Amino acid sequence: MASLKIYNSKRNFSKTHEPKGVKAKPIKKLRFVVQHHKARRDHYDLRLELEGVLLSWAVPKGPSYDTSVKRLAVEVENHPLSYRNFEGTIPKGQYGGGTVQLWDKGFWIPKGNPKESLKKGNLKFELRGSRLKGKWALVHYKDDNWLLIKELDSSNLFNDITKINTSIKTGRTMEEIEKNLVKKKVKNSKKENIVEGITISNPQKIIYNKEKISKMDIAYYYQKVSKRMLPLLKNRIISTVRSPLGTNNECFFKKHFENDSAFLGQIDIPKKNGKKEDYYYIKDTKGIIEEVQMNGYEFHVCGSKVDNLDHPNVLVFDLDPDEKMDISKIREGVRDLKSVLDEFKVKSFLKTSGGKGYHVVVPIKKIKNWEEFRNTAQNIAKLMENRWPNKYVSNMRKDKRKGKIFIDWIRNTKGATSVAPYSLRTRRLARVSMPIKWSELDKVKPDDITMEEAIKRLKRKDPWEGFNKLC
Repeated sequence: MASLKIYNSKRNFSKTHEPKGVKAKPIKKLRFVVQHHKARRDHYDLRLELEGVLLSWAVPKGPSYDTSVKRLAVEVENHPLSYRNFEGTIPKGQYGGGTVQLWDKGFWIPKGNPKESLKKGNLKFELRGSRLKGKWALVHYKDDNWLLIKELDSSNLFNDITKINTSIKTGRTMEEIEKNLVKKKVKNSKKENIVEGITISNPQKIIYNKEKISKMDIAYYYQKVSKRMLPLLKNRIISTVRSPLGTNNECFFKKHFENDSAFLGQIDIPKKNGKKEDYYYIKDTKGIIEEVQMNGYEFHVCGSKVDNLDHPNVLVFDLDPDEKMDISKIREGVRDLKSVLDEFKVKSFLKTSGGKGYHVVVPIKKIKNWEEFRNTAQNIAKLMENRWPNKYVSNMRKDKRKGKIFIDWIRNTKGATSVAPYSLRTRRLARVSMPIKWSELDKVKPDDITMEEAIKRLKRKDPWEGFNKLC
């Protein structure tokens, strides 16, 4: 039987934040995790779930997609299943003292009976993670030494493991984790600490280079706008754009729930194939700040709420112009769309995109399901295309929109999201997708609103007052 006695005997849990070794009930799928472990020697830990524990191997050079490479994998003590979520620092002087980063996680599928394969010293399996995929093998060499080998298949996602240096859980680098979530006291009187109790690691890290905007500046911004932003974001499935190394570097979309934060809500959504996927949503201001802590700076939101997923209630039209189009033509397009919506006697609201266009948003209660919702959005876009064929298109292809505006209705399909009001955009400049009054259309450009301007505007009357009562 798999045991955790050795694991527990090696650790003083009054000094380390690692989870205690308690066996857990297995689920139908077998989980795996890879943790980058910067201890006395830098290495990667491969952990495979079996019989309620994580079988573990230390891989000094980490896994490789090169099928000709045989990587040493030293078998170590079993770890508890809860360890698959551990990321942080183990104090010096404790067993394994150093930094642990959650580098990859997912599910693994053994070929044949895994217990028998392990006894024979030849375990073949498939990994279904975010970074490690495809067929692999662990072959026993001698003593506790095994060889981790990539088997031939079509998967080949990277050549150098060291170039992927961010956490799959929080987006933090090893250096950020080493700072051990130090809470920064901001002395500048124009800034405040986060009163929600969320500690911001590496608070002075510059996220927007040109404007010298730090991670703490962004947390402060979202704290300030949350009163207006939260009612438009709360309890709706979100996806975020995360930028662990700043917006000049790699950014990625985050859609699935992969952390244990008490500040973020989780929901399982069944797919057509019967499987379920984990999505997440914001419950309160703490959730917004927690997402910033995990390097998520741009928020996208779904058209329905989590307590009524099949009943969408917010239509979003994105006026996406040809890149060389004059701003006057874009504004004309916004007015034309509003005139069509007025014909249908629905109230519409306006916001900047933070990029090159505007968004027209329609709260609506009458539509019954996603199919009707999607068809309504598409029909409005096609109506504009038919009424003004030289000005608008409803086809998203780039070659169709030369000199025209694409009325993007596709965001109103099930599973799609659109950038949330008051959200920053993770582009070269830190611009806000900002709710504005219809009377401001000719005064405010799509990329005019900065964080500072957005905060100033909070003193004005809410341009979207009454929005939530209509949806």
